[in-house]
Amino acid sequence: MKSSIFKQLFQRSWIFTLLSLLVVVALNGCNPSQFKSQAAQVPRMITATLGAPSTFNSALNETAYGVFGFIYDSLINENPLTNKQEPALAESWEVFDNGKRIIITLREGLKWSDGQPMTADDVVFSYNEIYLNPKIPTPVKDSLKIGESGATPNVKKLDERRVEFTIPEPFAPFLRWVGGITILPAHVLQESVRTTGSDGNPKFFSMWGTDTDPKKIVGNGPYVMESYIPSQRVIFKRNPYYWRKDTQGKPQPYIERIVYQIIESTDNQLISFRSGQLDDLEVTPEGFSLLKREEKRVGFNIYNGGPDTGTSFIAFNLTKGKNPKGQPFVDPIKSRWFNKKEFRQAIAYAINREAMKINVFRGLGEPQNSFVYVKSPFYLPPEKGLKVYNYDPEKAKKLLLQAGFKYNSQNQLLDADGNRVRFTLLTNVERKTRADMAAQIRQDLANIGIHLDLQVLTFNAYIDKLKVSQNWDCYLGGFLGGGVEPHGASNIWRIKGASHAFNQGSQPGKPPIIGWEPSDWEKEIDRLYVKGAQELDENKRKEIYYEYQRIASEQLPFIHLVERLNLQAVRDRFQGIKYTALGGPFWNLYEIKVTEN
Repeated sequence: MKSSIFKQLFQRSWIFTLLSLLVVVALNGCNPSQFKSQAAQVPRMITATLGAPSTFNSALNETAYGVFGFIYDSLINENPLTNKQEPALAESWEVFDNGKRIIITLREGLKWSDGQPMTADDVVFSYNEIYLNPKIPTPVKDSLKIGESGATPNVKKLDERRVEFTIPEPFAPFLRWVGGITILPAHVLQESVRTTGSDGNPKFFSMWGTDTDPKKIVGNGPYVMESYIPSQRVIFKRNPYYWRKDTQGKPQPYIERIVYQIIESTDNQLISFRSGQLDDLEVTPEGFSLLKREEKRVGFNIYNGGPDTGTSFIAFNLTKGKNPKGQPFVDPIKSRWFNKKEFRQAIAYAINREAMKINVFRGLGEPQNSFVYVKSPFYLPPEKGLKVYNYDPEKAKKLLLQAGFKYNSQNQLLDADGNRVRFTLLTNVERKTRADMAAQIRQDLANIGIHLDLQVLTFNAYIDKLKVSQNWDCYLGGFLGGGVEPHGASNIWRIKGASHAFNQGSQPGKPPIIGWEPSDWEKEIDRLYVKGAQELDENKRKEIYYEYQRIASEQLPFIHLVERLNLQAVRDRFQGIKYTALGGPFWNLYEIKVTEN
């Protein structure tokens, strides 16, 4: 099991609104406890997600909510306890030519969940025809681009079990990326990739949507989907063809069924956990003290992994581009504000992050200053040049005045042309802390004369506005942690990256953007990301990523806020938990046992 499985499942974005237990039951159709009487009480786990999956096609998924951690395994897994690479679908690998050539050998007898053999052909198909296909906008493509030229790996079959990957120049994260990308079944998907629809795009674009019978989704992981009821739940059952067995030859995983409840509020998830309807829970700051009092009496343990590996921030829409109709994505007046570095810095000084830590996170969080995980060896500490924006509203006002803004007699902020500074902050509804953070930001900005409107949407609508329509001013959001390797954020920082949302360029399969251009500092960060991936010496890599962080903390495309402590409550009946913030409680799900049903 790859370490990102329960990062994907439990470290989700963002909430609002408390409902009663009666509403929770009504929203979810029936009480999950009914599953306890099914199938002769087979070992099961009932867990929850804050949002419904947007697709069953892992290659096209761009949201935090998905089913893929359960139904796919990796070629090579990264152990979150040791950060070392370990065999998974691949039994071994060899590295040659100073890391420019890797040969991976698959395990013998691998099968897809429909019983068909999994071979080197599937690996070659997944890379060459899906991930590296210029007609298919897969989010992972950006992380596979090498050097200034953007070259991608050459992938070829050596025999039924061996695949060779070669690259033209050194690429430090090569093995991690080769081993971690999901392999998809050629015998099911190849025809859709090679056939064009009426819109000119491969039919693959419409394959495996959430309207597909879940039993028809073919994977290679520990579970398969048994059923899906939109906005209610996904039920998984153990994949009978999964490769793992314990030392006695018994099939793994031991947990036979997983009920994946869709409960779109952390408040409602808390109610469900306390009433015994969930086996685990991401512990929110507002729920911690209540749960801590019940921990021993009820029979669960709250694990603390320290600062979470994710990020929380606000980001302004810096694009100066227009849609195909010639309409600007951002009001030109606002765009001039947003693109002033001094304006973004003033906003950073105006936000009281210490108050946010205490009031929103109940002290169970830490202010952030960088996109890089604080425990990563590549993290730049403030004493080495990371710029930190401690709360200073007077400094914020001074920066605004220096940048040409002014105040009227009501202490309202105006630009040089007399326009009132007012814009909209976009966020999503699912996580209460996000709503509370947004409310504080509105008050903090009011203190320096800025009027902030709030727009709170469901997660999928929020993503659609960010990624598709792109007509937003500023958003409050976050990204899941990418571990200790900075290159994991290349799709965010590379100027043509699929998640370069603060100044999004044209993407394959989507309408062109007219007049898009990156700034000089974006180009420099892009160059540093290329250089950082090329450099194999870790000390030299540190200096490269240090420099990128210095630029990012000066230019502030992301204004960092507070990240929660990584807290997870798990029922005592689960044995084998090896908790870590990088992997969560169930990264080793295949070997976890249930002591009673």
